[in-house]
Amino acid sequence: MALVLHGLRNKNAYKALIAAEYSGVEVKLAENFEMGVSNKTPEFVKINPLGKVPVLVTPDGAVFESNAIARYVSHLKADNPLNGSSLIDYAHIEQWIDFATLEVDIHVLTWFRPRIGRAVYIKPAEEASIAALKRALEALNKHLASTTYLVGHSVTLADIILTCNLLTGFTQLMTKDFTSEFPHVERYFWTLVNQPNFHKVIGGVQQTLAIPPVQSAKGPAQPKESAKPKAKVEPKKEAKKAEKEALEAKGKEAAEEEEEAPKPKPKNPLDLLPPSQMVLDDWKRLYSNTKTNFREVAIKGFWDMYDPEGYSLWFCDYKYNDENTVSYVTLNKVGGFLQRLDLVRKYAFGKMLVIGSNPPFKVKGLWLFRGQEIPKFVLDEVYDMELYEWRKVDLADEGQKERVNQMIEDQEPFEGEALLDAKCFK
Repeated sequence: MALVLHGLRNKNAYKALIAAEYSGVEVKLAENFEMGVSNKTPEFVKINPLGKVPVLVTPDGAVFESNAIARYVSHLKADNPLNGSSLIDYAHIEQWIDFATLEVDIHVLTWFRPRIGRAVYIKPAEEASIAALKRALEALNKHLASTTYLVGHSVTLADIILTCNLLTGFTQLMTKDFTSEFPHVERYFWTLVNQPNFHKVIGGVQQTLAIPPVQSAKGPAQPKESAKPKAKVEPKKEAKKAEKEALEAKGKEAAEEEEEAPKPKPKNPLDLLPPSQMVLDDWKRLYSNTKTNFREVAIKGFWDMYDPEGYSLWFCDYKYNDENTVSYVTLNKVGGFLQRLDLVRKYAFGKMLVIGSNPPFKVKGLWLFRGQEIPKFVLDEVYDMELYEWRKVDLADEGQKERVNQMIEDQEPFEGEALLDAKCFK
């Protein structure tokens, strides 16, 4: 039997829905829910006297408050990794949930609500909330410098709640100029929202390009001269009124965090390239199915299929290998990079090698891309592309061609060093 979640499809509902995806629990949003109507009925007030959302209806009773709902959902699965594997893990998860609520969410909302006309705008109060939010992000950035997740080596409930609380900030308030001060927070946020269970619930996430202008509940006082009826002034008044109404409607929509109507998906520019004789899926199948005689079968097959006019090969080298001092952090870093490249899976194949027996570990990669350049939409949307040095493979150079072969087959030792790990993107 599915649990029913009453409320809007927004960041507070996302907490429970994402936790449900990780826990294998079925949670459905209540149908035909209308904010301001459904939550004012006597039936609703019985399950939450405050009339607030979200509220989860379970066979044992109702639960309100978004964090409590997410906790309830996560505990429906015994020994759920979302809740940690030890008492200290559990304590740290609770610690970061409190941090996400008291140090992040409260300051994001204090900044956001006056901007959309849901509270009185007071400039000193906004400046104080932004300063407090920056202090919180500085602390979070320092913590994330040496770890991929808040607690342990996998997603926990703390990550779900913090990411959802950061969502309004990234999509409504915090431009790239703002968040660039906190690179580890940026990496963390984009890694989490691109996890399959997050993406299934939230969908695509775009960072805001600008802070919304302040909207006031009361319009500016009109000067006395405006009381004089002038025919020429009336159209201007109507235009201002229409503009104000449009801004208020936009603010209301942002406040409720409702999903925008789907827009037609633009054609990928790589689909407009001349047809290639290389069928990428054929190569990926050959790579996956070759278990023996890899050189004779898979490597030979690759060069037989390869179309140098329709595809290009690229080497990449991580620029900051001296930072790769912890093995699991390095592996998670590479794993997150590959997840963010999912948008190009249809047009690419890649190998990423983590090299070395001892730190600092080196990260090197080989990539096959459709077209003669690295796709622009990848460079624009995958922020960690700029963390690598990229150079096109010169197939006239036999040494470079042999290096391609070695990277495809995970040859060890590679360039005189042991492989810590090899990851394939296909």
